[in-house]
Amino acid sequence: MREFLRRVFNYRVRALMQKEFRQIRRDRRLAISLILPPTLQLLLFGFALSATVSDIRLGIVDDSKTPESRELIAALTESKSFRYAGYYFSVDQMGDALSRNNLDAGVVIPYDYTRNLERGRAVDMQFLLNAMNSNTATIARAYAEGVIQTYNRGLPAEGIHANFQQVAATEVNHRGLVQLNPAYLFNPGLVASWFIVTGVFGLLLILNGSIVASAAMVKERERGTIEQLLMSPAGTYEIIIAKMAPLFVLLFLMALFAVVVMEFAFNVPIQGSLLLLLAGSALCILCGISIGTVIATFSKSAEQAQLTSFFVNPPLSTLSGAFYPIESMPRILQRLTILNPIYHFVIISRATLLKGSGFWVLWPHFLALTIFTAALVTLSVWRFRKQLS
Repeated sequence: MREFLRRVFNYRVRALMQKEFRQIRRDRRLAISLILPPTLQLLLFGFALSATVSDIRLGIVDDSKTPESRELIAALTESKSFRYAGYYFSVDQMGDALSRNNLDAGVVIPYDYTRNLERGRAVDMQFLLNAMNSNTATIARAYAEGVIQTYNRGLPAEGIHANFQQVAATEVNHRGLVQLNPAYLFNPGLVASWFIVTGVFGLLLILNGSIVASAAMVKERERGTIEQLLMSPAGTYEIIIAKMAPLFVLLFLMALFAVVVMEFAFNVPIQGSLLLLLAGSALCILCGISIGTVIATFSKSAEQAQLTSFFVNPPLSTLSGAFYPIESMPRILQRLTILNPIYHFVIISRATLLKGSGFWVLWPHFLALTIFTAALVTLSVWRFRKQLS
């Protein structure tokens, strides 16, 4: 192994690497752009892209106007899920507010609400949802059902035996009773940011690596220094290795800083081996730099490299599983995710940090990242040599 490293990082490669490090040291904006923006992006995505829905704007139509109806309204609006957004005198008025997007949901309490409660009859209560955002509407319905169930349990203590009928739910008329006691593994507090930041971590490594590497290679061609490098005794693969090594060091520092941010800003636990996570990060960074190098070999200017990255990076981020579960995608797209290096690192990141999985569980994903990196480096060397010839 030592002999292999000595041959790869020979005196020519070391000299070129020194030149690259000196060039990066003169360009301080590059070092800052590799650390500060990714950190801000990680914080922004972690806090902003949360699946938790709160403060749902709730409109009220109370045709009963009794203490019992006001108690139900208080049960809904005093929870953290709903926020009182207005009182309306008719369903039409509240429907107009929903259509103007002034409300997210609305509840209609019938005029015979209290009378049916006192007589022990079932109460039909209308709950209107703005389903433009289907995810918010589904969550709001679940919140409302939870509040109503809690309210129902408190009615017998007041001497009222009532039953709210849920039109959207199926009735269960059996003598037996099945109780569900869920156990939340790996994320007992159901912290939504843990899922987001562990996915964005790999996304930042790949995308930043590809963008910076392509920009650095194209800038060398525009300055005309590539021809000067060809005058040196270094080979094509030695030039590319010398170009990739300084960027790898800076991006690896960014990965270390991102792990610190996840630990202290979002309290993401490190259940598994930190060295295993860093090893996966190193492969992910190499893969991102290789993607940028390949893009640079197909581009003649910085603008063309950015335009090419626009067609490469969005599919990689969409099919990565960083923001949405892979299982929710169509089967055809699920199969395509196997060809996405971000997908493999996202699994490594989440399994290492949250589950504490070891190498013998994650080795297929490490193998996939290694194959992607080797293939992309080989392609970039071949393209670079063909372009220069």
